[in-house]
Amino acid sequence: MSQVDFLEKLLEGAEVEWKRLVEVGELVRGNGLPKKDFTESGVPAIHYGQIYTYYGLSTEETISFVSPKTAERLKKVNTGDVVITNTSENFEDVGKALVYLGEQQAVTGGHATIFKPGGIILGKYFAYYTQSPRFENEKRKYAKGAKVIDVSATDMAKIEIPIPCPSDPKRSLEIQAEIVRILDTFTELTTELTTELTARKKQYNHYRDQLLTFEEDQVEWKPLGEVGEFIRGKRFTKKDYVEDGIRCIHYGEIYTRYGVSTEEAHSQVRMEMESSLRYAEPGDVILAGVGETVEEVGKAVAWLGNGNVAIHDDSYAFRHSMNPKFISYYLQTAKFNTEKEQHVSRGKVKRLLIKGVSKVGIPIPYPNDPDKSLAEQSRIVAILDKFDALTHSISEGLPREIELRQKQYEYYRDQLLNFPKPEGVA
Repeated sequence: MSQVDFLEKLLEGAEVEWKRLVEVGELVRGNGLPKKDFTESGVPAIHYGQIYTYYGLSTEETISFVSPKTAERLKKVNTGDVVITNTSENFEDVGKALVYLGEQQAVTGGHATIFKPGGIILGKYFAYYTQSPRFENEKRKYAKGAKVIDVSATDMAKIEIPIPCPSDPKRSLEIQAEIVRILDTFTELTTELTTELTARKKQYNHYRDQLLTFEEDQVEWKPLGEVGEFIRGKRFTKKDYVEDGIRCIHYGEIYTRYGVSTEEAHSQVRMEMESSLRYAEPGDVILAGVGETVEEVGKAVAWLGNGNVAIHDDSYAFRHSMNPKFISYYLQTAKFNTEKEQHVSRGKVKRLLIKGVSKVGIPIPYPNDPDKSLAEQSRIVAILDKFDALTHSISEGLPREIELRQKQYEYYRDQLLNFPKPEGVA
């Protein structure tokens, strides 16, 4: 069915009117809500940064709370309201919407706007519309800033939203509800697959930890500092990135773009920086030295590419004579992470204390027979590689299925929300 036929069948001849957001509801700008105000329990609270990091399109429960006293000075979010982000370092995260469906009134703070739907629009219909290419193009007109992108509540209010059958609010809401129902169905399918993938990952983590757990007489535990040496990288910034230059790995990419190992680098920096950089060699394991969470710090990727790769000064190349993927897998285990946590500084930015980490032990199978030791490491790696591919690879298993379902959802979302505009209207 073509896009026109699909929409015509849904609308059944009803007209569509484009109305500014401020015409179909009330917009309330939030005020300050620093994370230090969060409490273990109390009044449900929504922080703008959590909307694009923790939540989906809607939620009945918040992950944060504030005291009743703090809640008094914050803006109130009622059931059915939509909280929209105004600010982010990434353009895609600006204007991201969360429909609040909780029974208890919630609160939100600065860098967020509350949209309180009027009688002619459903909050969830609007939230789905914020994901459409047309909404993205509209908000781009009002985006300000370079490092931090902002779309103000005043400008957000100017963005036009398609309202089917505006002269008949009851019919309009029925059409919107049908669109929401269809999109909810696709979302639920993707959520079910994602839940299954999460279960598979837990199973994988358990199996990996079992394979890398040894009896005392099976292995010798040696401090990492005795097994190899840690080499700190040299500084470069994202403004040094180029399309064609020296291959590099930024510490932040280790926990966002890489898995256990890689043969290719996602980024490159200027050729004239060659002499000022420090490099990981093939077989080195690269560790992130800095992160926002303790879990991110110490995340590792084995470099298996041809030739060297430049590394950032907030990362370390671990040079050794073991199987690099064996080390990378071991650095994911619960045992290593528990020991690592003792050697992470707990400031606003978490930092790996490499002197302490170098004392953390790693298991060496058959320590008195190097060839047999490497063979055993390779055997364990081969088993984990198969499980890792099934669990994580985008071309195999559930991740591939999730990707296909997501594309299908996006196709139908854009079909359902791409209402025609009158000629001459942008």
